[in-house]
Amino acid sequence: MSSRAGTVARLRSAGCVFAEDEARLLTDAAADPAELEHMVSRREAGSPVEHIVGWAEFCGLRIVVGPGVFVPRRRTERLAHEAVVVARRLPHPAVVVDLCCGSGAVATALGAMLDEVELHAVDVDPTAVACARRNLAGVGGQVYAGDLYEPLPTALRGRVDLLVANAPYVPTDEIALMPPEARLHEPQVSLDGGVDGLDIVSRIIEGAPSWLAPGGALLVESSEPQVPELVWMLSQNGLAPQGTGSVVIGSVVIGRGSP
Repeated sequence: MSSRAGTVARLRSAGCVFAEDEARLLTDAAADPAELEHMVSRREAGSPVEHIVGWAEFCGLRIVVGPGVFVPRRRTERLAHEAVVVARRLPHPAVVVDLCCGSGAVATALGAMLDEVELHAVDVDPTAVACARRNLAGVGGQVYAGDLYEPLPTALRGRVDLLVANAPYVPTDEIALMPPEARLHEPQVSLDGGVDGLDIVSRIIEGAPSWLAPGGALLVESSEPQVPELVWMLSQNGLAPQGTGSVVIGSVVIGRGSP
């Protein structure tokens, strides 16, 4: 049995649904058989494969991730692409703030896809902030450590064209139902959205009007059942809902400020 075939068999036995793909990633990343053995053992123990190889694919980019950092999901690529569509309609380079940025995947993707953009990203977790700084180094931008809007420069008030947020939106009681690589190896602060999953998102919506430029937009990811409540929140805070786009098990909800 080849090394690749043996790795596939072990990963399948460990319950890895995409054993073939993961075996390829691990064998390509390992410098020698000893390192491969160590990597496969970590995966069998439940560590996310992205933490093991040190990166996750997102919008065609390799985003640096590591232990203790939320792994960007493929469904969140829709959030990045929607933000690009909005940004390209602006008459000037967009000022973008990525809240709850985690690894900085969304902000990094925007920096790669837009010709000119002023990027800012925020996360409350110091480990995530350090990771985001590595990823954003190649596209420019600033990363701040703190709670939502609190660490942003006051000079940004009223001039942010795009606020994007993949904030935690899993209800607290549902975290126990998540795959073990998420609930055991990603920080709870990046998953737990409170009783209804909307604690953090509601704070983002409430604070958005004072930071958005005239006609600026807020884009947030949520689960499908949360969309009606989010649309109501946007309306209550002076943001006009302008559409939702289904994303597998989530949605991107867009709210615009007054021009």
